[in-house]
Amino acid sequence: MPIILTGSDLTVEKLVQIARHGEKVELNNKSLERIKVCREMLEEKIQAREIMYGVNTGIGEFSEIVLTDEQVKDFQKYLIYNHAAGIGDPAPIEYVRGAMAGRVNVHAKGHSGCRPEITLTLIEMLNKGVTPVVCQKGSVGACGDLAPMSQIALLMMGEGEAYYNGEVLPGKIAFEKTGIQVPGLKARDGLAVINGSNLLTAMSAIHLYDINRWLKQAEIAAAMTLEALMANLKPYDVRLHQLRGFSGAVRSANAILKCIEGSDLQTGKIKTKVQDAYSMRSTPQVIGAAHDAIRWAKEQVEIELNGVGDNPIFLPEEKLALTGANFQGTPVSLPMDSVGAAVTMISVLSERRLNRLLNPALSVGLPEFLTKGAGMFSGLMLSQYTADSLIVEQRILSAPASIQSIPAAADQEDFVSMGMNTAIKNGQILDNAYGVLGIEFIAAAQALDFREFKHGDGVETARKVIRKHVEHLDVDRPLYPDHTKMKEVVKSCEILEEVEKQTGRLE
Repeated sequence: MPIILTGSDLTVEKLVQIARHGEKVELNNKSLERIKVCREMLEEKIQAREIMYGVNTGIGEFSEIVLTDEQVKDFQKYLIYNHAAGIGDPAPIEYVRGAMAGRVNVHAKGHSGCRPEITLTLIEMLNKGVTPVVCQKGSVGACGDLAPMSQIALLMMGEGEAYYNGEVLPGKIAFEKTGIQVPGLKARDGLAVINGSNLLTAMSAIHLYDINRWLKQAEIAAAMTLEALMANLKPYDVRLHQLRGFSGAVRSANAILKCIEGSDLQTGKIKTKVQDAYSMRSTPQVIGAAHDAIRWAKEQVEIELNGVGDNPIFLPEEKLALTGANFQGTPVSLPMDSVGAAVTMISVLSERRLNRLLNPALSVGLPEFLTKGAGMFSGLMLSQYTADSLIVEQRILSAPASIQSIPAAADQEDFVSMGMNTAIKNGQILDNAYGVLGIEFIAAAQALDFREFKHGDGVETARKVIRKHVEHLDVDRPLYPDHTKMKEVVKSCEILEEVEKQTGRLE
């Protein structure tokens, strides 16, 4: 079933289906009618020579320059040429598809003023697998993601480059192969494609989807380590967290206990400490805080996905054009900076549990560095080094981008969101987080191999998945293949999917 874009109900999950899994899209009929009505109003205003930003004026510092009728015809072309000014490696296809779907959803509100052909061409590109080649870097996240979105707009003129069937082709050739007509750019059309923070918002939506699944795996890893360290389970009693009132902590405690259910640790057969260290005892509060940060960020991202992120906007019922700053990326970049910091925080917590598994003074009788041949062998000693190096990089990347504004355009654009920097660094933080958690999984499985009591059903399921990919470390061997493999396993969510078959959904 195709996803119907209406301008009002695009979720993170739907965007991932379109961007990552190639789900087909359609434009709601009422939305198409709204786009037509808005365009008719704009055409009337153009005929009446009403001054409208970006339609018959220059942009940015040149917004006070009024264009002649002849200049209006070519202005959109030169606008796109000028703004297609990114640099470096191309963005992943799923990010660009997400940005295109988000832009269609903006148009679907009926306030952008472009011709319907522009919106319908974007939909056709999504459905036929034609994805513009877009430089990842170059946006400051205000006036929209102008540089990358302009590389999408180039295809509207039969220019630029596109991915199609695994090849990079000239945009015109990709359109010819798929039967897409080049719509061209008339007054307002180009700006209506580029004037929103759609790429950074799509990236953030995809990151939120993946981070939620990573966090659930952090809870599985925590449950494994808690069992291996014979933790006191009272701190995971949901009633404790309900009394404080943070929903994320309640969710996290529930998830951890689901994984441990069926363990001898729950029966009182195993002697535990009266109170464990913070890295064990406060796991629900810490992971719960990350859940709460993600929930707020998701609300903000979905508002943006379904809002009129454009400039100017047009109100057909009032025959009015309003110039403002609805392209400003701060409503997304600020919460997403918080999310990046949250992922780093949970990675630090994971490493602290790893430390307790490896340190014989803290591991409740486990072999030193989880090896039976300490001295001759070093076991997982160096795994901690690797985790630490990843975390230091995460900490550096966790400095907020949303406070890093640098003025541009002769100070006309003197405060910008830098939301693209937020999105790019969050992708790097998450990539490292897969590795950190993968290393904890390796160590937790190794530790559980030494414990001869019955493990929780979810914990045992996770241990068995790990053992499919990484053997028990009996004698020392190069660890980089194990680390790299487990990073891939965490990213694939195989552990999560198998555990949830056993426990039900961990949320």
